Amino acid sequence: MQNDRLSWLRSADWARRNFQGLLASVGCMLLALSALSLSHFSAPAQADAAEDVPAGQFLGVATCAGSTCHGRNEADGEIVRQDELLRWQEESTPGGAHSRAFRVLREPRSIAIAKKLGIGDPASAQMCLGCHTTPAFSKGPRFQVDDGVGCEACHGPASSWLSSHYAVDVTHARNVAQGLTPLENPKARANVCLDCHFGSADEGQFVDHRIMAAGHPRISFEMDLFSALQQHHDEDADYIARKGRTNSLQFWAVGQAMALERSLSLFSKPQLGTDGLFPEFYFYDCHSCHRRIYDGADARPQKLSNPARPIPAGMPPYNDENMIMLSAAARVMTPTLAKEFDVRSRAFHAAMAEGRPAAVQAAQRLRQTAMKLADAFSRGSFSREQTFTIMETIASEAISPRFTDYEGAVQSVMAIDTLLNALVNQGAVSESAADGLRVQINNAYAEVGEPNSFEPRRFRRALGGAVRTIRTLR
Repeated sequence: MQNDRLSWLRSADWARRNFQGLLASVGCMLLALSALSLSHFSAPAQADAAEDVPAGQFLGVATCAGSTCHGRNEADGEIVRQDELLRWQEESTPGGAHSRAFRVLREPRSIAIAKKLGIGDPASAQMCLGCHTTPAFSKGPRFQVDDGVGCEACHGPASSWLSSHYAVDVTHARNVAQGLTPLENPKARANVCLDCHFGSADEGQFVDHRIMAAGHPRISFEMDLFSALQQHHDEDADYIARKGRTNSLQFWAVGQAMALERSLSLFSKPQLGTDGLFPEFYFYDCHSCHRRIYDGADARPQKLSNPARPIPAGMPPYNDENMIMLSAAARVMTPTLAKEFDVRSRAFHAAMAEGRPAAVQAAQRLRQTAMKLADAFSRGSFSREQTFTIMETIASEAISPRFTDYEGAVQSVMAIDTLLNALVNQGAVSESAADGLRVQINNAYAEVGEPNSFEPRRFRRALGGAVRTIRTLR
């Protein structure tokens, strides 16, 4: 069975209405309806496919699909489910989004975007293939581009470890040493996910402002939430013995830190951080500019003062959704670093008004602190009390005045959802006790369900209702 969290995600009112759009916003547009057949992956045993191939070669989804491996129709394997391919291509859930990624490129929306960009067929444009397929630098004979985002996109090129990872008595550590990506490590997983769900400097993995202006959804990411939606395994006793128990709060916090590190790293690159005479607007808060404009004499500006952004009025602010979440987590988990982080994040915002050289220098300093936080969170245990304190901090007056724009507000609701479900799954809060807070979470989700109608003050009130319920659960 899926974990309790995914069951909740499927049942939440906002989730039912919006998760398809949310996944679309990170490049996995859930538009395709036709199913793939497992017969597409009929294949001889993996050992045969892995013989005499270069190290680091991508062998393709077919090499994982044998009926004795991951291609069964039922989850009846002793060690792993063995129906992982079936779940990867499941049409009715967000869990099948990766398998649908290539087919999306043949949909009318993608064709329209490609036409506006002048790149021809999106199904053959490297600008699109970098994330809508497995970005393989070396391809085996059974690798197929139209498999979309396949197994090796996350687990790494299989030629070095495929034939040994199912052998008797082979350890997970040995597989990792041979090239298997250790996705149980939050920093390693974040680095893999962020390449497409946030961007990288590699070809075809950066959705700039021009691509979004052509119609591509806005990029957004929260690692623990998206991991739950894409989970194809059961975290049973065997999994825990081999890889350890997943700490959802740790994955959330590390994901926030790594997302900010990635953003600042890309911003600092001249070829990505600028676009002609202008900065690359991908890095800025979309809805700070995309608001109604009133030219009348009685016009009332929509801008709200943001206490963490010391920038001139009218200047587009850097997208600080991850900074806000990191500030809340750091205050609880590592107060010393929290002070350094808050000082450097304010200095970075201020430097944006001075010019690009000053902004890049400030970005590098802030990036260093983000990595310190990622390391600290990777070592943290996150107790029940700490989790509650982070939840309350996000939703309280200590942080909520920073929710002046849509992106940060969405991150805050996802964070409260993530942390609550982590407590439920750990047995620290009962399902029945959490129901009251879930009502409040749904109210906050409703306030971010439509970005064009987002109203910061109304959202804060909805999130404030969650604070009172959090305190009762403690």
